Amino acid sequence: MTTHSNFYDETTDVELDLIEGDDSGDSLTGHDSELSTEGLDLEERQALRRVVGMSTELTDISEVEYRKLLLERVLLVGVWTEGSAEDAENSLTELKLLAETAGSEVLDGVIQRRKKPDPATFIGSGKVADLRDLVATLGADTVIADGELAPAQLRNLEDKLKVKVVDRTALILDIFAQHAKSKEGKAQVELAQLQYMKQRLRGWGGNLSRQAGGRVGAAGGGIGGRGPGETKIETDRRRINTKISKLRRELNAMKGTRSTMRQERRRHSIPSVAIAGYTNAGKSSLLNRVTGAGVLVENALFATLDPTTRRTTTADGRVYTFTDTVGFVRHLPHDIVEAFRSTLEEVADADLLLHVVDGSHPDPLAQIQAVREVLAEIGASDVPEIIVINKADIADPMALAPILHRESRALVVSAHTGEGIDKLRALVEASLPQPDVALDLLLPYDRGDLVSRIHSEGSVDQLEHTAEGTRVTARVHPDLAGDLTPYQVAAAQ
Repeated sequence: MTTHSNFYDETTDVELDLIEGDDSGDSLTGHDSELSTEGLDLEERQALRRVVGMSTELTDISEVEYRKLLLERVLLVGVWTEGSAEDAENSLTELKLLAETAGSEVLDGVIQRRKKPDPATFIGSGKVADLRDLVATLGADTVIADGELAPAQLRNLEDKLKVKVVDRTALILDIFAQHAKSKEGKAQVELAQLQYMKQRLRGWGGNLSRQAGGRVGAAGGGIGGRGPGETKIETDRRRINTKISKLRRELNAMKGTRSTMRQERRRHSIPSVAIAGYTNAGKSSLLNRVTGAGVLVENALFATLDPTTRRTTTADGRVYTFTDTVGFVRHLPHDIVEAFRSTLEEVADADLLLHVVDGSHPDPLAQIQAVREVLAEIGASDVPEIIVINKADIADPMALAPILHRESRALVVSAHTGEGIDKLRALVEASLPQPDVALDLLLPYDRGDLVSRIHSEGSVDQLEHTAEGTRVTARVHPDLAGDLTPYQVAAAQ
């Protein structure tokens, strides 16, 4: 897992006293006990509670040897602030899958029950000591927090635990960095990483010393330093800002290319269908099943990041496009949403949205809510939506009932077996926007190109071959209607 760590000065024995006089910060009294803690003893509410099944299971000997050599050994820690214990465990289970996708061996996972995360240490200073003992016992070299840590929380935890600390945001950014393949995708991920890193720069020892701006040589700032008093951390931040500006210019140029492609499709009035949904819900599998796109399919989170657009046709020959987009996840980092905004605009500009849901997931309704939050952020809330509940072959029908009851336009399919795909294709074709100009035409036989365009760009109601030519009753878009006007049949008097 490629993450950014801070280096420690082995000669120092200074350890921050994070919260003087507060060694608990963890027990809940009074009205706090209303947060689903009934039935728990005081000691149980205060303790770090282990989540069963967090450790990565390795069975193959060669795989064990490989992972022991290369993989980080991580400990997961979460803060349960609202909802049920099952919700908190589902969130930590998802964090485990993210950590394993990034290339880690998960040793264990613990949850701390709190009304809200501690502003200094995330879990409270008293529990930091317990966590430090657990880190030493398990031999972990990284702790991953199930949440976004403020710079102060990150620094304080690393000072106390003496191991690398990573939050959920950095973990997702790391996975994106591993899976980005296109030039645009790599630039988007790098931009998000730099924006995240800029607020979390940390110097140590000599790195914080003042520069002598006008002096030359290794001891001074030399050319490029802004004068006396500038520190190393300020220079790093300035360089990051320069790189961010460069990446934004490059992405704006790429955005122009993507926008031109969309405008070309609009010029030809080709309807577009966007596939969006939770990561690993089966979006790429669905695209492959419907269009034969041949996109990479893997049982892993964020296996594909780069959008893929494929042309397909309706039963009557009308052309439209399917676009597979980046997957979403709970608490998707804001920096990722901003960096991938040009890609996500494919969803906002679509005529129809297929919202793919993992029917085998323990909490599919939470997945739907998480995806809709991101869709609202990118301005795609008003796009007509069809809920596609995937993985019907392994899903529990009883678990799908609440979704089908709540969502008026929902279908259950299996991209793996093909179950329900024909019904989905028929519903998609019926939901596509229809051309608005109705024409009654008589086309000469030497204008077969116009007949072909009517089939691909319009909707044919009736077609008949006569002695004078091809009689067509159809609905087309205004641009095509202009080319067909000379062949329009005059209304009967």
